[in-house]
Amino acid sequence: MSLAFLLTTLVVVATPGTGVVYTLAAALSRGRRASVVAAFGCTLGIVPHILATVTGVAALLHASATAFQVLKYAGVAYLLYMAWATVRDKDAIVVEEGAAPPSSGRVIMRGVLINILNPKLTLFFFAFLPQFVDPGAANAVPRMLGLSAVFMLATFLVFAAYGVLAASVRSHVTSRPRVMTWLRRTFAGSFVALGAKLALTAR
Repeated sequence: MSLAFLLTTLVVVATPGTGVVYTLAAALSRGRRASVVAAFGCTLGIVPHILATVTGVAALLHASATAFQVLKYAGVAYLLYMAWATVRDKDAIVVEEGAAPPSSGRVIMRGVLINILNPKLTLFFFAFLPQFVDPGAANAVPRMLGLSAVFMLATFLVFAAYGVLAASVRSHVTSRPRVMTWLRRTFAGSFVALGAKLALTAR
């Protein structure tokens, strides 16, 4: 494993995107544990993209404009749904010690969907991993899987760190109604902006 791979991985996973926004929202709404669960869900959503890359499905997405567009707009629709749900639910980001939190399964599933419905991730791995693997080597596939595992671990750790930091100031932030309203609008706007970015992106 090269230093270049590690540095590139850290830059990619630390750059704020849909997964980071979702993890921060979970941290501010339900605290540290929810943020770690959300980070796990986002990380789990990377698995299909890795498998697609290793099995060559990424090549199909790259070659088929229709397949790419279908997956892309499904992702856009889901991000817009997340924006709508954030604005609609007045309790989406609130401290309620006695309230029953959403199940871990639901939090994980949302995180998984956010990453699954992003075709750029598959194409990213398709372009990223081969740079650090000799395609002619006998251990090319195991090496790609190993590098992918490192990428996933880095994703989980960075996202969880974002979440834990946000959770540490949760009570100070969510106890202020105006800040709450601003946060809901900010997260909703972030989902809309990320959806627009995905919609406008080309293969």
